[in-house]
This record gives sequence, structure tokens and C-alpha cells, in this order.
Amino acid sequence: MPKFEIRRPVKHSAEKMYALVADVEKYPQFLPLCEALAVRSSKERDGKTLLVADMTVGYKAIRETFTTQVLLNPAERIIDVKYIEGPFKYLDNRWSFEPADGSPNAGPEGCVVHFYIDYEFKSMILGALMGSMFDRAFRMFAEAFEKRADKIYA
Repeated sequence: MPKFEIRRPVKHSAEKMYALVADVEKYPQFLPLCEALAVRSSKERDGKTLLVADMTVGYKAIRETFTTQVLLNPAERIIDVKYIEGPFKYLDNRWSFEPADGSPNAGPEGCVVHFYIDYEFKSMILGALMGSMFDRAFRMFAEAFEKRADKIYA
């Protein structure tokens, strides 16, 4: 039942950070443990996009693929991820991006990135093998996106 939550001020706008996280097909280029990501379907309605995507994560000889439903809501700058199938009992993930409102680490154009994830593996053995590595990776996600933004928006 690992859970992780962080609010991280960054120097890029909420719109830019939202766009970066919403571009899920680019994750294998920079995200820790992400080896592949394929969008199965994409549907738009009322200004929102609903994706169904398969993500393959790996560490050493272990590879796992899981399927999620990703709801992109650009008007509210929120990305909700719901688990469909794979090695987890459940996975709940949310990103939100808010104007920094003067946060000293974000700067005048920056925002605050809020990342939340709660998950549990189905298998206790897989949880023991991959749990601490997943925990470290999820803790690095927000930083990985910030570094990617620095590279793209520099």
C-alpha cells in the first residue's frame, strides 16, 4: 500500500508542465523505469481526452506491462490515471498544475506540480522484488519531468 505525494515548485508555467505530462508517448525517452508506452485508444469529448495506454516498466530482468485509463483535462490542468489491468491490485495517480503565486522556487512564470500516487501489487513476491524500486522511481517522477521541461523549454 505504498503512497507518495509531492508538491514541487518549478520555473515553468502550469500549461507547459501540463502539456509535458500529458504527452504520455514520450515517457520512455526520459522517465525512470519506463521502457515502452503505447496508446491503445484516444477519445475526445467536452474538451477532455480519455486515453487507454499500456506502459511497460522494467528493472534488470523484471518486466511488467500494465494498462491505465488516462483522463486529460487541460481546462483544469489535471491528469487522472486509473488502473485497468496488470500486476497491481490497484493504482491511483493524479497530476495537477497550479500557478505558483509567488512561490520563491518557481519564479514569476512558474507553477506548483502536485503529484500523487497510491498503489499495491497483487503479488507479495512481486511487491517485495519491485516495491522499493518502484517507490524510488515514483519519488523521482516529478524531478524527471522538471528536468525534461528544463531541456525542452530552456
